[in-house]
Amino acid sequence: MSAAATGRPTVLVLRALGLGDLLAGVPALRALRRAFPGHRTVLAAPAALREAAAATGAVDALFPAAAPGRGVPDLRHWPGPPPELAVDLHGTGPLSRDALAALTPRRLLAYARPQGGAAGPRPRRSEHERERWCRLLRAHGVPADSGDLLLAAPPVASPAPDAVVLHPGADAVARCWPAERYAQVAATLAAEGHRVVLTGGPGEDALVAAVAGAAGIGPDHLFTGGLPFSRLSALIASARLVISGDTGPAHLAAAHAVPSVTLFGPVPPSAWGPPPRRRHAVLWHTGPPGDPHGTAPDPQLLRVTVDEVLTAARNRLPAAGAATPAADGEGSARVR
Repeated sequence: MSAAATGRPTVLVLRALGLGDLLAGVPALRALRRAFPGHRTVLAAPAALREAAAATGAVDALFPAAAPGRGVPDLRHWPGPPPELAVDLHGTGPLSRDALAALTPRRLLAYARPQGGAAGPRPRRSEHERERWCRLLRAHGVPADSGDLLLAAPPVASPAPDAVVLHPGADAVARCWPAERYAQVAATLAAEGHRVVLTGGPGEDALVAAVAGAAGIGPDHLFTGGLPFSRLSALIASARLVISGDTGPAHLAAAHAVPSVTLFGPVPPSAWGPPPRRRHAVLWHTGPPGDPHGTAPDPQLLRVTVDEVLTAARNRLPAAGAATPAADGEGSARVR
């Protein structure tokens, strides 16, 4: 439904990326909702994220927009009048800004400014993704809190409550820890009495099956093919612990305040990690940044050992059969 049909001006936000990217943008989306309560907030993003966008509580509608890889989509199929406000949360360069500018919004907020335009905020190389977009909004007079990332409890039941969830995949091989190491972690935790389940996105069935087979995890403990967002959210929200690389389920664990162990490689946790809470462990061996979209496992990620993951997991898990501890307070848990 267009702005003309609703009688409300539109805020159009471009962030046509993946689930983890959307969740990292939640604080900025909520800041815009608070700042423009009479506007209709529309998110330009892949159609597969429609349910996740609604779960943020900050988006009224999703405008389907996608491009191969992490490219900038063409937005000229926008059906309504020009947006009152357009906000570029997709990237810091001119391509994403120009895609929004082509819709002739009345006002456009972006890091990249038009040639000859007034100076504005500049992106910082060493900055967390959540803070990057909140700082952009604050520079334009919109109060924004990068810690405002929690999601409400999902409306559906978990398919495997109180489980340890392992997600071995990622949308790039560079962020995939070896399957045989995930299998060792899964087998050890299962032997210690924990219910261990494996998840995988579209195209990751073979990877999940390989981990499960090596770990002796039965098919009734596998969730493959990419769960619908509501079921994935419910599974993560009810989990005892989530173990994964830097990908969507890790961000979902942070959004539900669920203990997690996240393995970092090409990009440091200072850029994409969870909030500094004791319930979250980030495993990271310092070194030069790599390519988060590379086609080979990142050397920094490969330095993370099975023993490190198990130690971090055990430090966040209650004994098998015991109640999951309540959410904790401030404090970080960082390895190397």
